[in-house]
Amino acid sequence: MVLSYFFAQLLPWVRGRSGSLIVLGCTNVDECLRGYFTKYDCSSADINLVGTLSKTDIKRFIRYVCDNFKMLLLEEFLTAKPTAELEPFTENYTQTDEADMGLTYDELNIFGKLRKIDKCGPYSMFIKLLNKLGSSLSSTKIAEKVKYFWFHHTFNRHKMTTLTPACHGGVCSLDDNRYDLRPFLYNTKWSWQFKRIDDELKILEAGIKKI
Repeated sequence: MVLSYFFAQLLPWVRGRSGSLIVLGCTNVDECLRGYFTKYDCSSADINLVGTLSKTDIKRFIRYVCDNFKMLLLEEFLTAKPTAELEPFTENYTQTDEADMGLTYDELNIFGKLRKIDKCGPYSMFIKLLNKLGSSLSSTKIAEKVKYFWFHHTFNRHKMTTLTPACHGGVCSLDDNRYDLRPFLYNTKWSWQFKRIDDELKILEAGIKKI
């Protein structure tokens, strides 16, 4: 953050101009949802143009621009694996966002919509995902992902109180105290909700055994 604002003030001075440049943020809604950013670090800026858009939305937009405006250079953004670049690259290892987060961007996009649009908590999200993802994932795996998501989302929810304001361009906006009025402090154990999920799993497993 300090370097960003330092260069925003330094560049006009070098070019003989007065004033300061605007610093743009680039944290997307999926990373906000997961809490995959650091307070007062690269997430800090004057305004964030993509803060309410998911990685999936951004990729769709880039694809549209590539196809309709022939900006083929942007193809590299579609094929590159998202990375925070915090660890050295080697021949056998490249740090990736999805590996660090423990969830894919597509999964976070689904979870974010269920949380914001469908007003789901852990248990209701699990039930809806059984129908949505049941053909590709086991009920146990879905339960694990739901619990993992809700723990990390609520553990990091407090970070949203310091995040740069974003242009309101998506229904899943997480802008604290503007478009998302949920609490920012939670009991991350979710004891009752997670127990309900476990109870539902037992019923499902018992039904499978009977069949």
